[in-house]
Amino acid sequence: MNRSLTPALNRRRFLLTGAALGGGLLVGCSGQRLGEGATFDPVDGQVALNAWVKITPDDRVIVAAPRSEMGQGVHTGLAQLLADELDARWDQVSVEAAPLARVYANTALLLNVSPLLPDDDGLLARLTRASLQTVGYALALQVTGGSSSIRDAWEPLRLAGATARQQLLVAAAARLQVPLAELTVQDGLVRHAASGRTLRFGELAQAAAALPAPSDVSLKPASARRLIGQPVPRTDIPVKVNGQARFGIDTRLPGLLYAAIRQCPVFGGPVLGGRLRPFDLQAARALPGVKDVFTLNEQAVVVLAGNTWTAQQAVNALPLQWDEGPHAQLDSAAVSAQLRAALQDSGLHGGTRFRHQGDADTVLAQAPAQRRLQAEYEVPFLAHAALEPVNCTAQVKGGQVTVWCGTQAPSLAQWLAARVADVDTDQVTVHVPLLGGGFGRRLESDMVEQAVAVALRTQGAPVKLTWSREEDLQHDMYRPAAMARFEAALDEQGRPLAWRNSVAAPSIGLSTMQRLLPSLAMDMPDKNQIEGAFELPYAVPNLEVRQFRCATPVPVGSWRSVGHSYNAFFTECFLDELAHAAGQDPVAYRLSLLAQQPRHQAVLKAAAQRAGWGQPLPAGRARGVALHESFGSVCAQVAEVALEGGRLRVHRVVAAIDCGTVVNPDTVDAQLQSAIVYGLSAALMGEITLKDGRVQQRNFPDYDAIRLADMPRIDTVLLPSTSAPGGVGEPGTPPVAPAVANACFALSGERLRRLPLRPTQQVKTT
Repeated sequence: MNRSLTPALNRRRFLLTGAALGGGLLVGCSGQRLGEGATFDPVDGQVALNAWVKITPDDRVIVAAPRSEMGQGVHTGLAQLLADELDARWDQVSVEAAPLARVYANTALLLNVSPLLPDDDGLLARLTRASLQTVGYALALQVTGGSSSIRDAWEPLRLAGATARQQLLVAAAARLQVPLAELTVQDGLVRHAASGRTLRFGELAQAAAALPAPSDVSLKPASARRLIGQPVPRTDIPVKVNGQARFGIDTRLPGLLYAAIRQCPVFGGPVLGGRLRPFDLQAARALPGVKDVFTLNEQAVVVLAGNTWTAQQAVNALPLQWDEGPHAQLDSAAVSAQLRAALQDSGLHGGTRFRHQGDADTVLAQAPAQRRLQAEYEVPFLAHAALEPVNCTAQVKGGQVTVWCGTQAPSLAQWLAARVADVDTDQVTVHVPLLGGGFGRRLESDMVEQAVAVALRTQGAPVKLTWSREEDLQHDMYRPAAMARFEAALDEQGRPLAWRNSVAAPSIGLSTMQRLLPSLAMDMPDKNQIEGAFELPYAVPNLEVRQFRCATPVPVGSWRSVGHSYNAFFTECFLDELAHAAGQDPVAYRLSLLAQQPRHQAVLKAAAQRAGWGQPLPAGRARGVALHESFGSVCAQVAEVALEGGRLRVHRVVAAIDCGTVVNPDTVDAQLQSAIVYGLSAALMGEITLKDGRVQQRNFPDYDAIRLADMPRIDTVLLPSTSAPGGVGEPGTPPVAPAVANACFALSGERLRRLPLRPTQQVKTT
């Protein structure tokens, strides 16, 4: 196998494999996922049957939720898995955030971020893949991301519910002195049909908890499920409607101080970034309402006050000046030039080859010019722009650190808080309230590090740090800017004989490691950057996909659907170009290349049928289509667009998805709509631009989103499936930009190859 690999990759693969093998010897994943009841802290008479479920004397069933609720409905989905197997009534089920513990590790997430290349083979690669879940358990990574929450919980939560049900049955058999086989559980009661007697969960819980966990529990067949697959009411809706819901920014504590921060506007970090010039701290501390002013590592200034407004006004009034560092001339044009220069090396040499079959280079070289196509696509940096501003509350007192933060990664928050405070992780407690949006931004813990650093100065008083919207937009971990170059050769029937795709973008993995463990950061192949490009489902006999990683001082991170968010745009638009060159209908062309992909075919057909593909539209409208697989799910979308006042107006989006077994159809529908709105906002207007080494956008007027008046009608189609669940939160985002771009071409004949989509042509008249 001819692949360009660095020594760092080989060493990394060796280290990861060694860790996987070691973890496999030390821990047994399946048996450990039930955990001990004491893990889920029973209070006030509650009884924990295992680490996932507690039962109260009045028969309430409390489910542990180790994933962050940020509007995606994960607390409801997790509770459904357990409650279905327990045979509890839904109205007796509630949810509590789980503590930090190894049993709650997200083992599925590691499969998404493995550094192994897709075509890696051999004993070490197979052992590594087989052991990744065990490693995730051993590392106790409690993280919400990668559309992995339900996928990770599918087995352990159902097992926890079934195990608890069996323990209740055994306890009831002993209480009633009847054979176990004569008992059933239904609607939150243990029933003995022969005598008509029933026992409540609450009166059996103590005896059940004293029993050993059974070793031969069977899970329900799909036909027996009563909650899984049903649109049960979400557990978080009542408190959000009545105002009782508490997000991170709602944290209130006795003696709370409030902090605002202003960070260096020029990228580069503490080593190569700008530095704060000295200014009169005493004069700043004399501002009305200010309790203290100080700097953090010459990279930021912090104001403490009695409320957030005073702190923000004071930090805005400070006469700050910065020595701007070596990146003060960076702008968007330079980033584009860097990406394009990297792609000049595409083809036979350079980069990392992520997919290779056949001989694309030879076929492309020999193909007639009239059957050879080339195209270049580009996307800009994007911000997350979650509605709840970045915030964190921290207290350092008596050698203990307590953090209140709406985070997607409480394990990382705990670890980084311990590092800043120079304590052991078991001296750090992390409370995770509801999140007002995450989208990957709250996988980062910069706000936690800052809040703990500030709390170290407040003599035990808790402090809440809140970023302004300007700080949020100008100091994000951005979705990477990226560029792709395609070449393809068609046969006489218009089918692709060869496909070569090179993608240039900063490495999300490297940027993340530079923030977390800079001494261990290595430039190595990054699947996050190239995902959605190398998993081409279409039949192409000669295929080559290469990754080019471009260094940048701009910090990049996970943005909803990560690399899929731009690689779907690149790939599905170029495939549309092939269909046009072949003179074929875009849907029919895709179907002809999916003969070996029945799942993709079914999803594409469902979307096209619901959208009325091929049927007449009102004058001035056109349809476009896109199909993409991500996070274990396949999603197809058809966008219906018009050009109104020189801008694109999306009137309708039809989304069909096969996400395996649907746990809650209402949640899937809502997540699809949310993902489309998020992706559509980026496709039509999302852009972070750079000038003089800093972000030009400052607030929502500069970084807008789809408004209610511009919202398209969204229709969703959920395909039935008996497979295990796939992801839901992210798969709806990647297809929307290419579907709209392809519709724009059908409408005007203009091929838009850069986001955001800004058409210059008018509607075709013929």
